Amino acid sequence: MLTGVLLKQILSFSKVQLFLVWGLCLLNLGLVWNNHYVFYFSVLAGNFWGRTLSAISSSTDPNSYQGFGPFMPGFEIIPYNDLPALERVLQDPNIAAFMVEPVQGEAGVIVPDQGYLTGVRELCTQHQVLFIADEIQTGLARTGRWLASDHENVRPDIVLLGKALSGGLYPVSAVLCDDEIMLTIKPGEHGSTFGGNPLGCRVAMAALEVLEEEKLAENADKMGTVLRNELMKLPSDIVTAVRGKGLLNAIVIRQTKDCDAWKVCLRLRDNGLLAKPTHGDIIRFAPPLVIKEDEVRESVEIINKTILSF
Repeated sequence: MLTGVLLKQILSFSKVQLFLVWGLCLLNLGLVWNNHYVFYFSVLAGNFWGRTLSAISSSTDPNSYQGFGPFMPGFEIIPYNDLPALERVLQDPNIAAFMVEPVQGEAGVIVPDQGYLTGVRELCTQHQVLFIADEIQTGLARTGRWLASDHENVRPDIVLLGKALSGGLYPVSAVLCDDEIMLTIKPGEHGSTFGGNPLGCRVAMAALEVLEEEKLAENADKMGTVLRNELMKLPSDIVTAVRGKGLLNAIVIRQTKDCDAWKVCLRLRDNGLLAKPTHGDIIRFAPPLVIKEDEVRESVEIINKTILSF
């Protein structure tokens, strides 16, 4: 039944999906496929896949990989939002897959140029390379569409889902792809102790039903526009950039000795608003998908009051 909900509402993949527990299991699964299809995995600078050794082996963020090792080989790292770089790396016949976040979350809500994902799809098809979309942060209505890939109407070969799949209640993640890919992994070759457990799947089904019935993708799209419009009214000498899609957004602040993202987020918390600092000068805002317009405006008032207090 859960599979049916996923099929109807997300993508037209064939009937086989794999349900796991933690999102970081998904990168490991991708590496299993990589070994089946052989050789190398192309990823992007600024990526965040999790904190397993395989995940941090592809990281360009010292905060993720410092103090760990030895690292796994097999990753070709290229810049984000750079189709010529992707075209160059795909000249290597040993590249088996390319994995991308449609919007980079942990890097600071980096939104690619319009047409980037379309170009990725075309290049991956041309070079017979698997196109993997990591929709763990961006998927399930967060950016104003069921999947962030839907903004360009592209269909990845593999979609990774997690986090919001259970509404934040229960650890569950999912891998969606067609049979010709999924069935290259034989029974017993990959799994986890609690993967596919009935309770997690039932919780996920209920969360998906709420997303549909309450039209939360539409709300995220509308409220995200309101949020960014209001954020752009913040003092430009402090807030230097506003970016995002739907309800996945960020501001860039002018960092000083007395004012950085961490300090601002601590003061935001004291003023009644939770936000996440990233890389010193970036603050991420990912409010609940059910947020209302008056709550958006109240949130921005708190943000304005907070940054002016420094």
